[in-house]
Amino acid sequence: MSATTGVQAVARSGWLERLTRAGFLGYGLTHLLLAWVALQIAAQRPAADADQSGALRLLADDTLGSILVLLVTLGFAAMALWQALLVVVGHREFRGNRRRFERLASAARTVLYGYLGWTAWKVFKGAGAGGDAQQQNASDLMSQPNGTTLVTLAGVALALFGAGLIIYGWLGHFVDHMRTAQMGARMRDASRWLGIVGYIAKGVAYGVAGVLLAIAGSTYDPAKARGLDAALRTLAGQPHGGLVLTTVAAGLGAFGVFCFVQARYRRV
Repeated sequence: MSATTGVQAVARSGWLERLTRAGFLGYGLTHLLLAWVALQIAAQRPAADADQSGALRLLADDTLGSILVLLVTLGFAAMALWQALLVVVGHREFRGNRRRFERLASAARTVLYGYLGWTAWKVFKGAGAGGDAQQQNASDLMSQPNGTTLVTLAGVALALFGAGLIIYGWLGHFVDHMRTAQMGARMRDASRWLGIVGYIAKGVAYGVAGVLLAIAGSTYDPAKARGLDAALRTLAGQPHGGLVLTTVAAGLGAFGVFCFVQARYRRV
């Protein structure tokens, strides 16, 4: 059996599909928790770090929550493996530049889901890192040769990723990956709007985080390199920031619900 055939066999396995769909449930739960933390920031109440690890730490406060975090970890690992397989043998329904774009997007998702799985595992083990650790990591990197340039480029890349999410959501490309034929008309409309609002909200949050990271690198100020947590707090500090952040939080919540829809209808 050739290597490609072996990869295709793994990609079609039932256990991987079930784990991946469970991963979408965990991904949705994480975003709902993140939306709740963002609402606390908008209301100027004390809140945990508004990033994935902060949201997962809220979930891991008791024994049942810790078990759920472990299941989320396994789900993210399955999602990372699924996307890695798509890079190699997937997206055959597309041709030319569109397939190349989808495979590149799958490569980015592999890194994202792998990072989220690693973060969830650290939270489960009691070593979850929030904004302060991100700031220390940025400081350590800046102290290396060309470190500030690398941090700046990472910020630009994150900002571009956020812009890409906004465009992806606005154009509704995510619909191409859904089993819409199995949906009723109301479900198709609802899932489309949940995806549009959710991807745009995520894009705004990550875009602001990227800009802050780029500024941290260009001004050698690690205090600005606090990732998504600082991005949401920065939004809250702007004129009418409470309203803006509440809107973003609603969008993150919409994306969480959309992840639940993907758990049922996403092509895996």
